[in-house]
Amino acid sequence: MKVERPRGTHDILPSEQPLWQRVTGEMERLCALYGYRRIQTPVFEDTELFARTSGAGSDIVQKEMYTFADRSDRSLTLRPEGTAPICRAYIEHGLHKEPQPQKLYTIGSMYRYGKPGRGRYREHWQLSVEAIGTADPAIDAEIIQLYDTLLQRLGIAEYRLALNSIGCRECRPAYVERLTAWLEEHREELDEEARQKLDTSPLRVFDVKSERIRALLEDAPTIGDSLCAACVLHFALVKAVLVETGVEFTLAPTLVRGLDYYSRTTWEFVGPMANENSTISGGGRYDYLVAEIGGPPTPGVGFGAGIERLILAMEEEGLVEAEPPAVDVFVAVADYEGMVVPRLLKQLRDLGIAADADYAGRSLKGQLTQAGRSGAATTVILRSADALIRRQGQQDEPVAHADVVGRISR
Repeated sequence: MKVERPRGTHDILPSEQPLWQRVTGEMERLCALYGYRRIQTPVFEDTELFARTSGAGSDIVQKEMYTFADRSDRSLTLRPEGTAPICRAYIEHGLHKEPQPQKLYTIGSMYRYGKPGRGRYREHWQLSVEAIGTADPAIDAEIIQLYDTLLQRLGIAEYRLALNSIGCRECRPAYVERLTAWLEEHREELDEEARQKLDTSPLRVFDVKSERIRALLEDAPTIGDSLCAACVLHFALVKAVLVETGVEFTLAPTLVRGLDYYSRTTWEFVGPMANENSTISGGGRYDYLVAEIGGPPTPGVGFGAGIERLILAMEEEGLVEAEPPAVDVFVAVADYEGMVVPRLLKQLRDLGIAADADYAGRSLKGQLTQAGRSGAATTVILRSADALIRRQGQQDEPVAHADVVGRISR
């Protein structure tokens, strides 16, 4: 029986790890620089958490969630996104009683059932950054700026930021009423997916991928004309801070995002990939989410950013670097017997020097070939009387066994 990885998943091989570590390491450094602290939540949650926050009519709830019953017949779901679990932890552990805002982030695996493709996996890795406990528009701009800075630090140049405001509970109902009336007038022109969204959550028609429907929706009423004075001011301040900090953006009047919990500011970063999976990050404000799952009324804002798609964007721009050497020193044995190899490796590693040796019984020639493959800049060849230290571009240096570590570490 041949066992392979499940469809829609992928292995991150050793040769790919340096790039992954570079990306995730930069994420961690930036989050710390901006004052965000790491939090980790379980990979599965009570199904009701996502049903209540994502919305019964969302694609996540209707099509994409991995839901199962455990042995006690409790309904659990593999997390499809990171914001709701972080807000659940915020309430459960009393973080709302600590100084606000709570600036949190996580890097973890997310799960959505969908058609796999380039940049689209059923198990994917994501950075989630959340600022919970403040309605200040400056924090919206800061969290957007954080991801913009990440792209710049990774060398990505071909991207754009789409920005919109979808209003609040005070002004959005009137807009949804106008939009629904317009959509009903054009129901016969809508496809099946758009009609379904019209009947469950009209704002989501703007998430339909069909180019024909998108062209039709260009004439639909937009939320910008219906914002209340408070939302207009909030959005104006977000834009002003972005301009002040040099973050370029394009206004996108039909950008609504796909989850029920969003309000006011919404955005997407679109990368260089020429396909429907070109969105590399998306987020928005969610001022009602915490209260929806049992917490006190608490504003919040955040985003999710797929790591696989970010790496694809780097590949599109030729930013993938060669794999660095795995080890600094390789120890080969010519005609020496004894326990010197394990002791030598331990001494080198204790000094922070990455070291390895042959464990396959190769000949000296084979060991030296393996040393070359390892990328080691230094090879130690143990002989009965002494050792040779071989460095790239230099003559071999004979030294006593007892002097090897000192000579290498100096």
